[in-house]
Amino acid sequence: MKIFYTDHYVLPLPAGHRFPTAKYSLLRTHHAFRDHGEGYCVFNSSAIAALSMQAEGCARRVAILDCDVHQGNGTASILADEPTIFTFSIHAAKNSPFRKEASDLDIEMPDGVGDADYLDALEQGICHALAAAQPDLAIYLAGADPYVGDRLGRLSLTKEGLQARDRKVFELCRAASVPVAVAMAGGYSNDIADSVDIHFCTVETAASFWRAAQRPTSLPAARQI
Repeated sequence: MKIFYTDHYVLPLPAGHRFPTAKYSLLRTHHAFRDHGEGYCVFNSSAIAALSMQAEGCARRVAILDCDVHQGNGTASILADEPTIFTFSIHAAKNSPFRKEASDLDIEMPDGVGDADYLDALEQGICHALAAAQPDLAIYLAGADPYVGDRLGRLSLTKEGLQARDRKVFELCRAASVPVAVAMAGGYSNDIADSVDIHFCTVETAASFWRAAQRPTSLPAARQI
């Protein structure tokens, strides 16, 4: 598998447009509201994806599992009145946005929390979200910014802990027979290579689960009577 990193997001804009593309070359997802952008986010791709999947008849119920270190405030606001879309966010309590919206389930983590406490809280949150939502689809925002070396993170997860987070999300969704769409979220490490490495591990872990799902299930040998 070859993974390529780019910090450019190409928008299909018509000639003569006045959109400030250079200013918004890093477009994120979960902070954008219906009527304005916020926090590097111009469009809320997870909310749009969930609503589009429903409109196209591909899913009736959707769970958004937001594991970026910042609360998905735009997502929570846009989908507040959508009973068939469940929003879950696990994030740093004292991090931005400082005015948070109410998701269907929010778990706020204290500064400096490490792998073990985070993973315990994550498992409880995902289990609750899947049980409450009964989704046909989960959209997983896999932020690299809970990493201990992230300058905007405030949490202290290791790379191994973040990979365990990915496995936990995929395992719990697989156990509930819920397909997962993965979206890369924030990552602001002092060394950009760390953010790229964390995102790569998310893709690699997702690919390993997909490969496992493609293997034929062996049938038990027939008993002779």
